Amino acid sequence: MRGRDEDTGEFFSPSRSQNRREALEVLALAEKLVALTEAQLAKLPVPEALLPHIRETKRITAHVAHKRQLAFLAKQMRREDEDALETLRDAMDENGEAARREVAAMHRVEQWRERLLDNGDAALAELLDEYPQADRQRLRQLVRNTLEERKRNKPPHSFRELYRELRAVVFGDKSADGDDDELVVDEE
Repeated sequence: MRGRDEDTGEFFSPSRSQNRREALEVLALAEKLVALTEAQLAKLPVPEALLPHIRETKRITAHVAHKRQLAFLAKQMRREDEDALETLRDAMDENGEAARREVAAMHRVEQWRERLLDNGDAALAELLDEYPQADRQRLRQLVRNTLEERKRNKPPHSFRELYRELRAVVFGDKSADGDDDELVVDEE
């Protein structure tokens, strides 16, 4: 029973409705966790005790059994410390924000690629003004190769390589530079 403090009139514990809302929030969090891939789960601060339950819930595909296992997962999650669940929620929200930033970054790189292909040297001059560390000769070569690929209806190898090169220039991604060099060697 909830009970009331006789002096202040305040309740000792949350109402049944409040407990139900909190349980439904944990169930919704459990559904989101089950929908994630293993790679996405690995990036999140999921308590070790919950990982086997999450995997088991993913494994079960029969509707009623899946729903029952999901409820069991939520029950196990409610046993966890509230701070751990709050940390998990925050990490998932940041992951969503990070995904949006990543998509916006990809669009910026794609816009640069299209500008280079459409406007040629004028767009390249703008790119070099903004990113002086860019390799003018390499970018010009990739643009020429991409236009040649399009003209001959060939597979878009240079088109993709131009994207990787631009991504490395715009974001200073050193690992992408190394991958590009390996890919060029493999293709030639």
